Amino acid sequence: MAATPHIVIIGTGFGGLGMAIRLKQAGIEAFTLLEKADAVGGTWRDNRYPGAACDVESHLYSFSFEPKADWSRKFARQPEILAYLKDCAAKYQLYTHIRFGVEVAGAAFDETRARWQIQTASGETIEADILITACGQLNQPAYPNIPGIEDFAGISFHSARWDHDAELAGKQVAVIGTGASAIQFVPEIVGEVGRLAIFQRTGAWVVPKPDGIFSLAARRRFARLPVLRQLYRAGIYWKNEGRALAFTRWSALLKPFALLARRATRRQMRDADKRARLVPDYPIGCKRILMSNEWYPAVDAAHVDLVTDDIERIEADGVRTVDGTRYRADVLIYGTGFTATDFLAPMRIMGRDGLELNTAWRDGARAYKGIAVSGFPNFFMLYGPNTNLAHNSIIFMLESQITYVLQAVEALRDDHIRSLEVRRDREDAFDAEIQDALENTVWQSGCNSWYVNADGRNTVNWPGFTFTFRRATAHLDLADYHVTSASDM
Repeated sequence: MAATPHIVIIGTGFGGLGMAIRLKQAGIEAFTLLEKADAVGGTWRDNRYPGAACDVESHLYSFSFEPKADWSRKFARQPEILAYLKDCAAKYQLYTHIRFGVEVAGAAFDETRARWQIQTASGETIEADILITACGQLNQPAYPNIPGIEDFAGISFHSARWDHDAELAGKQVAVIGTGASAIQFVPEIVGEVGRLAIFQRTGAWVVPKPDGIFSLAARRRFARLPVLRQLYRAGIYWKNEGRALAFTRWSALLKPFALLARRATRRQMRDADKRARLVPDYPIGCKRILMSNEWYPAVDAAHVDLVTDDIERIEADGVRTVDGTRYRADVLIYGTGFTATDFLAPMRIMGRDGLELNTAWRDGARAYKGIAVSGFPNFFMLYGPNTNLAHNSIIFMLESQITYVLQAVEALRDDHIRSLEVRRDREDAFDAEIQDALENTVWQSGCNSWYVNADGRNTVNWPGFTFTFRRATAHLDLADYHVTSASDM
């Protein structure tokens, strides 16, 4: 391949921006970021609902190479995280590399030329020697399959597409879903609405959030003493990392968190009936553990109905449950999460011999180290299958993946190498190891979560420590790949 292969990166969230910055630091400028929206930020650009915040502490939920001393609080909120990403893009002069308003419809590998042909929604074709996807796992909103969903005559929207022009004051509002987004936005709107009906299919384990504001003195100390900031970040990392044992080996270690959640309901809720229906009956950790200090008091409010009966259908002016009860609504908000197991959807990716990625993944998404897929040369994923975490910062995982992909890019700068394609036996062995490790985790304890696809296969989570993933991605071994030389083309 040419000494300066052209690289296309899809997405400008943490993954895409981090990859671009590392390329620049390596002296590589021949790259383009494609972004379907009109701004950088990924999930932190899209999820602008009231109360949106991170559940990983801010000093760890940021790039290790771009620390921020003046985080305003322990758990940063959406506007501050988005501002951080925009600052990173500006500081590292990435805007000249970004094409906004370009939605990728698909991509096909041209074997003759060892190049990717990327098709946009507008009909344009963009060529690249290397294709890197950084689309994330939480970018496609999931809507419930409920009869009558199109019949609702009022205002309706998904939390990830929040309608900030919608008037909620004094209105009757229905919220479908009680996941990570709902527990953040419901407390923000509960004091504004006239009446609120929350439709819960299954409860969530919600534990207190140890949040707080950093004083001006603390921020100054972090700025003046970088070593203090580094020690603080390391402390957060190792505290979180210890939780991996609870999720992957000894789920009994999670029981104290269940006790915390139950104690919070007793202290923060007067309504015993609501309290009983909020506490889940599945093992804690099987689904994502949530954090909030306002959720229980919000649901406990007298003008809030917690509805646990199944929804029969949505009607023009409300929601009807199977027992015949009708809940009037002027506004309908879907807090129903994302299609996390539908990686790269709705893009259509075609690899060698016309192999479509959806076909390769007919039994569930898989990738070597969550990054490379057999049959798809010069194609690499960030935040791919089985790289999500339940216990620590995804930014740490992304930086590990970026380091690995950067080595692949460096290998492809060799004039004698035209393409790299991970060997199928290596991918199969890695996947078997991951799925075997997942068998005894708390995520396989019987609940229905977004970690698991329709066939019961966990295609989302990494079943171990983040430092073992970093070790696994520290060195790219060309023996794991089919290497095509220039003379083979």
